[in-house]
Amino acid sequence: MAVVKVIEIIASSEKSIEDALHNAVTEVSKTIHNIDSVFVKDIKVHVKDGKITTYGLICKVSFRIDEQERQEKAAK
Repeated sequence: MAVVKVIEIIASSEKSIEDALHNAVTEVSKTIHNIDSVFVKDIKVHVKDGKITTYGLICKVSFRIDEQERQEKAAK
């Protein structure tokens, strides 16, 4: 049986929303494996002097838990 875990993260970029999403996946992939999907929960921008300075995303990342890892944790 596959088990999927969901975590919530915040990502940002000075370039674009798409770049913020790319940054989210790149950074999460460094420590989380088996990523299945990313759901963008919220989008915001920071504004200074009438111009967008930063794009921000709140994302839910879904990933499958390794069966071997689950069994090792259950045995403890």
